[in-house]
Amino acid sequence: MFLGIDIGTSSVKAVLVDGQDTVVAQATAPLTVNRPQPLFSEQDPEAWWQASVSAICALPKASRRAVQAVGLTGQMHGATLLDQTDRPLRPAILWNDGRSAAECAELERLQPRARNITGNLIMPGFTAPKLLWVLHHEPDTFARVRSVLLPKDYVRLKLTGEKVSDMSDSAGTSWLDVAARDWSDEMLAATSLDRSHMPKLVEGNAPSAKVLKNIASELGIPPVVVAGGGGDNAASAVGMGVVKSGQAFLSLGTSGVLFVATDRFRPNPEKAAHAFCHCLPQCWHQMSVMLSASSGFDWIAKVTGNTDLNALVDAAKAKGIQRQSPFFLPYLSGERTPHNDPNSRGVFFGMTSDTTAADLALAVLEGVAFGFADGMDVLLESGGAINEISLTGGGARFTYWGEILAAALNRPLVYRQSSEVGAAFGAARLARLALTGEKPDSVCVAPPAKQVIESDPQLSGVLSQRRPTFIHLYRDLKNTFLEFSR
Repeated sequence: MFLGIDIGTSSVKAVLVDGQDTVVAQATAPLTVNRPQPLFSEQDPEAWWQASVSAICALPKASRRAVQAVGLTGQMHGATLLDQTDRPLRPAILWNDGRSAAECAELERLQPRARNITGNLIMPGFTAPKLLWVLHHEPDTFARVRSVLLPKDYVRLKLTGEKVSDMSDSAGTSWLDVAARDWSDEMLAATSLDRSHMPKLVEGNAPSAKVLKNIASELGIPPVVVAGGGGDNAASAVGMGVVKSGQAFLSLGTSGVLFVATDRFRPNPEKAAHAFCHCLPQCWHQMSVMLSASSGFDWIAKVTGNTDLNALVDAAKAKGIQRQSPFFLPYLSGERTPHNDPNSRGVFFGMTSDTTAADLALAVLEGVAFGFADGMDVLLESGGAINEISLTGGGARFTYWGEILAAALNRPLVYRQSSEVGAAFGAARLARLALTGEKPDSVCVAPPAKQVIESDPQLSGVLSQRRPTFIHLYRDLKNTFLEFSR
């Protein structure tokens, strides 16, 4: 039995997976996010630990006693600042915290090679600029910082007493030399830190430490090995079998992610693509990220008064995308890939007096698909390859949206078993690898397909005619967005 723990933003999920890759049991415990000021997003690190204990202890006792290894994953980028006694100095600053925009620009001035070293733009969500913010705004706290950990690695510290991280999660800090898979002394120095503040690095499928005996007794598990683990998207990829170059998955959640495995470091920071280490040795990945995906559809359903989302999708499908259908720019929260434009906003274009709620819903479904197509183009620009794409996330339950996505991306979309378990399932697979030393290719296989949606040539043809207009709409409005935000 292998235990996977996912320290998310809204909850902690724990799953038990047996030697046949079957999910035997799962449990969750809720978390809350604190927003004490605009742009702020924080959590108490101790809440991660208490939720982890609750989720694990909610699993069947007999199965817990059979656990042979533990894997960790979770939300990336969170800055957990510890003092010399390993106690948190302040609430952790989370991935969706936007307070450090000025520090991002400062960090790139302090280290002009930042994009070459990290392979990414420095963004407020990343960890390093958060430390600069603390240095500027809470200097007394910064002076007491002895260690900086990511969320899952704080839980590891509580489990094992050891400070360890993996390559994939650490790649999102802006302190890692992503090509070399090692801490960058230059990037650390730019934030007045050094290697003594950083955890030890291991690969995601390698052992990191063992569960302390007293903690094991509290949790009802043996004092077993804990794998290096991975960031949430990298662990999800392991669970989906996306580990070889060209394999990809699309997460149609609140935000949207297109993740593709690569055999080498392939950065494209100018287009706001992420290039990170994968959580397996000698493997990297690219990601395009859009900030509003299924949240955009939830929004249009709410403002049009449609509480039955399935009925709204059916109505949109009945309309069907035509050459003169309305367009939607899906930038309700700004956009990351490829525009890196926090000022962009959602826009409907081409409405008439005959436009209905179904037309608007259809435009949103298409607009999100076009956003993913923009992201895919960026990933392909840097020399990657994308074959079939596995689909996951809450929006994946709408088959018609899958049809639009397949046509916009001109790739087959595959719905797989166990995809709803997500990153925790991948963490359990990493736990197995850390224990057995098996080759990753033999364990990290794609779960069986439940459904495959091929790209429909007719729909793809309509979308290919419409997409240039979608692209031009953003270009035409870019400066207007900026003026509007002032």
